[in-house]
Amino acid sequence: MKTRVIQNDPDEPTKRDDHADVAAEPRRTTNLAGRMGRWSAQHRKAAIFGWFAFVIVAFALGIVSGTTKIDPDTSGVGESGRADRILDAGFQQPASESVLVESEALTVKDPAFTAAVADVVARVSKLDAVKNVRSPLDPENRGQIGQGGRAALIEFQIRGDSDDATSKIDPVVAAVAAAEKAHPELFIGSFGVSADKEVDAAFMDDLKKAGILSLPVTLIILLIVFGAVVAAGIPLLLALTAIIATFGLVALPSSIVPIDEVVYELILLIGLAVGVDYSMFYLKREREERAAGRSEGAALEAAAATSGRSVLISGLTVIIAMAGMFLAGIQGMSAFAVGTILVVAVAMLGSLTVLPAVLSKLGDRVDRGHVPLVSRLRRDDGEGRIWGAIVNRVLRRPVVSVVLAGGLLLALAVPALELRPVQPGIDTYPQSLPSIQTYNRIQEAFPGSEIPAEVVVKAADVGAPAVQEAIGQLEWRALATGQMHEPITVDVNDARTVANIAIPVDGEGTDAASEEALATLRDDIVPHTVGALPNAEVGVTGFTAQSKDFNDKLTSVAPLVFGFVLLLAFGLMLVAFRSLVIAAKAIVLNLLSIAAAYGVMVIVFQHGVGKGILGFESTAGIDAFLPIFMFVILFGLSMDYHVFILSRIREAYDRGMSTEQAVTHGIRTTAGVVTSAAIVMVCVFAVFATLSMLIFKQFGVGLAAAILIDATIVRAVLLPATMKLLGDWNWYLPRWLEWLPHLEHG
Repeated sequence: MKTRVIQNDPDEPTKRDDHADVAAEPRRTTNLAGRMGRWSAQHRKAAIFGWFAFVIVAFALGIVSGTTKIDPDTSGVGESGRADRILDAGFQQPASESVLVESEALTVKDPAFTAAVADVVARVSKLDAVKNVRSPLDPENRGQIGQGGRAALIEFQIRGDSDDATSKIDPVVAAVAAAEKAHPELFIGSFGVSADKEVDAAFMDDLKKAGILSLPVTLIILLIVFGAVVAAGIPLLLALTAIIATFGLVALPSSIVPIDEVVYELILLIGLAVGVDYSMFYLKREREERAAGRSEGAALEAAAATSGRSVLISGLTVIIAMAGMFLAGIQGMSAFAVGTILVVAVAMLGSLTVLPAVLSKLGDRVDRGHVPLVSRLRRDDGEGRIWGAIVNRVLRRPVVSVVLAGGLLLALAVPALELRPVQPGIDTYPQSLPSIQTYNRIQEAFPGSEIPAEVVVKAADVGAPAVQEAIGQLEWRALATGQMHEPITVDVNDARTVANIAIPVDGEGTDAASEEALATLRDDIVPHTVGALPNAEVGVTGFTAQSKDFNDKLTSVAPLVFGFVLLLAFGLMLVAFRSLVIAAKAIVLNLLSIAAAYGVMVIVFQHGVGKGILGFESTAGIDAFLPIFMFVILFGLSMDYHVFILSRIREAYDRGMSTEQAVTHGIRTTAGVVTSAAIVMVCVFAVFATLSMLIFKQFGVGLAAAILIDATIVRAVLLPATMKLLGDWNWYLPRWLEWLPHLEHG
């Protein structure tokens, strides 16, 4: 297959045992990571002060330049996106609020019920922020009375820009609470802008909780891994400075790719994961070299040439994977791509530049702050007892190992075939929120009234008789289907060029009933009514329409995104390891672990296994953006371990070990750091499973499961077993690919 030369350590002229540490005193490194590490160690002040200057300047630039946020009214896709843009350009739609008055015993004919409705109307009408109050007691608003007269809906709007409505809703909430207190025999509650404010607050509370819990969890794990405060603090410090710099940098391209608040939390999460991982790879190798008796300079240079190279390849792989999200053509996913690419690039840059300088400055003082209790639980020889024993058994029975591990992953992946993408509905929000409880009551009394389908009509004059007749036809035909209900409302802009007809539909917004009603509206009713108007622009939007269009868009672009990521990752692995087999196997193993993670998500969030423990009710499906998002995130992050392990295996193989010996050595010497890095990621991601929002629970469980599967079953069983079976064929490179560049392994 190939000729290999064993590189002996000049300080050890005698022949070494095949199982000896292959990290001998290194020759002068020639790869990029090695040269960067050497420069950093030789120019410590420039590297360290330059890094902190970069972080400060980057953060300051972000503050000065300002950040452009995603406009939800113009970022939609498909027919609903076009309709939303017509509405946004046609008139500023005010935000709305609904107040439900309900009783189990009284009806609207009873004086007490009527008095309560009139009291609510009077209280909210007095408020400066409220306009266009529609009382169910007015004859023209009979559609706002339901359940045989036992429920009534008061509807009104909040003055001004809808983006500022949440800042004006508190007096409304107070007025409704006062009315409920004055009429204790009835239920009185509000939904609309008040729900937006409560849900936003719960969302931000979740993000704060995740950030607060992630940092101490990470520090505790690092203390256990390194047994010293200084060594544990270095990865955390590098990750945090990378995150701070990215917080500033992400604002710079936001005028081209707008972002939202979630991007900052994603930067924190991914920055913490990769920043800690990259530092651990570097630091563990440097300490391992010192423990083997190398000088401080030689140990650092070896770490730069080996672990530094792994960091470079891993970082590029993550960046390539994240870039795939741009192909989706969806503003939110493009924003996620910008945030993750920037934080990974900054963390990678810091690991290759400032980290060697810090380690060179500290020397053996990196072990200061010794934690005696932790040290007794650790092993410092760089090898893992448990994983070493597992790998020995795997290599003795590789066929059995592949069959069992592969069979387990395939079994976990089978449920992924049932994965059902949905937009998060009201049922995915914390059901303890008062406004959500009110929504559930409204939904029962007035199905679909709070998440209606919206038919948008743009014409020269929507008040013209022909247009009004078509709108009237639309209303009665919609009600005649039985899939759509009262109250139907029609809003017209001041210029009388745009009309918005809101029609409540069956279902919960994303279920089969809602989608069937939407199909009836789009395919049958609209084309034969307002859709037949000459020179008119018509579209259907609303929650159900937006969800369907978004899902359809993701379904159409998913093959393009997946293909892009797989092709470029394959190319990078091929160049990095100069092996067709290694590159192909990396893709297959990653796909297996991701498919298994999808299966776990379906089992938990669609079949409801463990929902009592995790504290959620909705099993409608998986948030539509998660499958693609998880694919690119997991494909990138799992490559960290793959590259790190394979680099060590290839390093040992190139220094004279057989493939089996190199695999054993590579797995054993990387087991500790890979396990530690995986534990950091799993624990940080698992924090999200404890949050209140279902989207965060799905995100946390999916990522934690994938990383756990990848770091155990895939890297400790399937990888060594398949390498044992393939033997020297692992390093196969056809002659027609010999032109590929050589990237040094150290």
